[in-house]
Amino acid sequence: MLRGSYTARMDSKGRLKVPTAFRRLIEEKYGVELYVTSLTGDAARIYPLPEWEAIEQRLALLPSMDPARRKFLERTNYYGQQTSMDAQGRVLIHPLLRKSANLWGEVAVLGYLSYLEVWDRERFEQKLLAEPYTAEDEATIARLGI
Repeated sequence: MLRGSYTARMDSKGRLKVPTAFRRLIEEKYGVELYVTSLTGDAARIYPLPEWEAIEQRLALLPSMDPARRKFLERTNYYGQQTSMDAQGRVLIHPLLRKSANLWGEVAVLGYLSYLEVWDRERFEQKLLAEPYTAEDEATIARLGI
């Protein structure tokens, strides 16, 4: 499972050096092939390719003209790019997504169990303040026994 948060830096060529703990787990469990994308352009999502392919298999169950499927694929393809982690653990983030998500310099890399999200740190901190954890959120999680 990909969990936790690390600070990392984007280099001048738009590459993210994946934090060591995440890199090790991804390489051991999945290999180096990745799909980097976004739904909103606010942050980059880095999926190990097998995890992304599992999403595609579930999407294939919907009719090709289903509006939700089309919207999801429009966005993830627009921002998306299949890539590989290089020998130094770096991943290239597509220039379009880098610009949209403001991914320059210091970034936050967060684990979301099966994928990573890469955020501009200030933007993520603003998101946390704008979307507080509510009693309703707590009740939803409590139903899982957590």
